[in-house]
Amino acid sequence: MSESAQAAALPSTVAFQVESAPVSIRRRLAAFVYESVLLFGVVFAAGLAFSLIMQQRNGYTHHNAMAVWIIFVAGAYFVGFWHKGGQTLPMKTWRLRVVGPDGKPPTLARATLRYLAAWLWFLPPLVLHPLLSLSIPHTLALEAIWFVIWAASERFSHDRQFLHDRIAGTRIVAITRQCATA
Repeated sequence: MSESAQAAALPSTVAFQVESAPVSIRRRLAAFVYESVLLFGVVFAAGLAFSLIMQQRNGYTHHNAMAVWIIFVAGAYFVGFWHKGGQTLPMKTWRLRVVGPDGKPPTLARATLRYLAAWLWFLPPLVLHPLLSLSIPHTLALEAIWFVIWAASERFSHDRQFLHDRIAGTRIVAITRQCATA
């Protein structure tokens, strides 16, 4: 049987079933690491485009505007994918999906709130850096401690969701792929 005939014999739609057990923190953090690698490319491309458009000659010129641009681009990336289908590419790879209370991909408002609340993974120690005149090693140590505390927040939820998901009214679910008959 040729490849095109095999492809034609496959079902045209694929359904997903949500696993009943909560998603392990190891699986979510593995997707987080993969997401970080992918996001590096998105941020690099956005930064390059900003630098070319603004004719930026060094990192000090327009650095605040560039930071706002990068936050906007990252937000558009996450909110767009979460709202559209509940998954980014790394989430598809690890068979994870963001859902709202109704089990469907989150609304635009919920996805945006989730993105903003997810900044709490990093923002508090970064805000303390200039306020307390911390050195960079102290800030990084504080960031690592905060990251562990934030990750441990899932232990205090009956359905093992991180705090930013509880704030946004979303949750991460594991899915299994099932082929539907066409």
